[in-house]
Amino acid sequence: MIKVLIFAACVASASIALIAQTPDWQPSSGHTQVPIWPVKPPDAVPYGREVTTTVQIPDEPPATVVGKVSQPTMTVYSPNGLNTGAAVVVFPGGGYWVLYMDLEGTEICDWLTAKGITCVLLKYRVPGENLSPRSGAYPKSPVALEDAQRTVRLVRFHAAEWGIDPHKIGVLGTSAGGHLVAAVSTNFKRRLYRAVDVADKESCRPDFGVALYPGHMLENTSKEFELNPYVPVTKETPPMFLLQAEDDPIDTVKNSLVYYYALKNAGVPVEMHLYAQGGHGFGIRRTKMPITGWPPLVETWLKSIGMISE
Repeated sequence: MIKVLIFAACVASASIALIAQTPDWQPSSGHTQVPIWPVKPPDAVPYGREVTTTVQIPDEPPATVVGKVSQPTMTVYSPNGLNTGAAVVVFPGGGYWVLYMDLEGTEICDWLTAKGITCVLLKYRVPGENLSPRSGAYPKSPVALEDAQRTVRLVRFHAAEWGIDPHKIGVLGTSAGGHLVAAVSTNFKRRLYRAVDVADKESCRPDFGVALYPGHMLENTSKEFELNPYVPVTKETPPMFLLQAEDDPIDTVKNSLVYYYALKNAGVPVEMHLYAQGGHGFGIRRTKMPITGWPPLVETWLKSIGMISE
């Protein structure tokens, strides 16, 4: 299944039917999203009224797409039963234009919480359309990375309250969210915004990262196979898990390969899985492709790096 990243294409494409539009995405009953900024977000840009759109992708369940996010929020999903102490901040994908909140968000949280892992779903800022220079990956637009840095800090700040080990906080993202995983995992020494409260004294370095079919890893370079310089990998970059399909038509597999190569050169523990088929934007939903079996691979990897127990 190929996920269309462009919000306008979701509405206009003959192969994807628009089912409904409603304002302001809300989590399922029993969960509450809270603002990550106590005051006006840094570098705030008024995108207009937030819009939640339900689209029908052929041969797939409907997907919930959110655009024009000006007020970023996080929603905490606690583990079901046993608590491993690990936590994962989830970044849905959507080309830095929109967010696929269920396909690459809440459904991933359901899997993580069932495995005893606290999940924090970040609804980060996106414009809902390609409004240059208001959209895009860092540094073209800093807002998504600011939101990611702030959220990792908040999770670490609230670790004791939420039953989390502050040394077992990771990030997971898909597509553009996969790039955001790499960005926050390599840009943690410099806060992109002015501190707003005591939580900003916490480190925003994740303890591990999972980047699924990431994009934007080859941008801002004139060479065909050179890592984006705004993803400055060093030996301090946390352990990383990478997954992508070789037939990905949206974000070429070179995105994962160039990141893997940089991580290996820096001596960072990294595990990568490449599949011949799988396309883009499959999320955690089951398909007929072998790549659909990726969640147990992540679980095994988390055990291997000591984030969860056997």
